[in-house]
Amino acid sequence: MRYDGLPEFVAARGPALLRSAFLLTGDRHLAEDLVQTALVKVAPRWRRVADDGDPEPYVRKILYHEHLNWWRRRGRHVYPSAAPPEPAGHPDIADGAVRSMLLGQALGKLTARQRAMIVLRFYEDRSESETAQLLGCSVGTVKSQTHRALARLRVLEPGLADLLTDVEIPEVAR
Repeated sequence: MRYDGLPEFVAARGPALLRSAFLLTGDRHLAEDLVQTALVKVAPRWRRVADDGDPEPYVRKILYHEHLNWWRRRGRHVYPSAAPPEPAGHPDIADGAVRSMLLGQALGKLTARQRAMIVLRFYEDRSESETAQLLGCSVGTVKSQTHRALARLRVLEPGLADLLTDVEIPEVAR
């Protein structure tokens, strides 16, 4: 009774939670640990959370906060960087894979908070207000942190600049 619906929730939403966790951590095993930690934290409150409606925002909030806590406790994990290969005359299938790897490496160089902003805003397509609510900060903080994160990504991996220029970011008052 206490956990009614939790196994179904995990079966239905677990893969999406794992994908987000992987983007946050850059490591499959850490991502699995992060999702498991979030689910362990929500389990004692599951009945109340599930009765309130959609439990996913609550679980995701725990996921993002736990990621930030890990980062603070363990220190920032630096992922190896590789120089992008010379661009070929004709794009091939490997080009997408290389770009994905470069983006993953560049994300690994951001702060945990910046990385969470990028994942929430662009991977999960969350609004600024949803992102602010999930991370427990103001909309202005979301805007400024997202702006800084994208600027840092452009510097870290210039080869991905064309991916990052399509994003409209309003100027943030400093």
